[in-house]
Amino acid sequence: MRRVILDLAVTLDGFIEGPNGEVDWCILDDDMGFESFLSGIDTILYGRVSYEAWGNFQPDASASETEKAIWAAVHSKQKVVFSSRERQDSQATFITTAIPEKVAALKQQDGKDIWLYGGAKLIMTFIQHGLIDIYRLSVHPTVLGAGKPLFQNLTDRINLDLIEVNRFKSGVVQLIYEAKK
Repeated sequence: MRRVILDLAVTLDGFIEGPNGEVDWCILDDDMGFESFLSGIDTILYGRVSYEAWGNFQPDASASETEKAIWAAVHSKQKVVFSSRERQDSQATFITTAIPEKVAALKQQDGKDIWLYGGAKLIMTFIQHGLIDIYRLSVHPTVLGAGKPLFQNLTDRINLDLIEVNRFKSGVVQLIYEAKK
């Protein structure tokens, strides 16, 4: 069965973006193996706001070839957007109701793993329904002091098993956990 993987950058103090939505602190080193991660997925799950910001993002002409290749790989995946608003979009499938049931159906389909991209509200919905199988968190060597926290308004404890730790030349430490079911 396919797994839902939350792959996310987070600051040392637990924020996924700064107080003004900034993510300029996020590092992507060539030794992080992001291309390998992308090759292991075939579907990306977005909240509406994240999809509008990043779902069809194109790097500018001055971007590195690596960055352009990463974005091309991202855009080659099936995109599923969770939103309270119905919308027709040739680039994505929109889901407006029955999130746990629709995610269960996605996981039963043939294919590779599924990347839960975000945003924060969608991540919290997935956490509350126990829909995340793998937490792949890249902790960046930055302390913001304020911003949007990864884990907010939790009502239940999340128990995880550490399955892998990766350290990168930039100082980013990647922690990979499996959700205890």
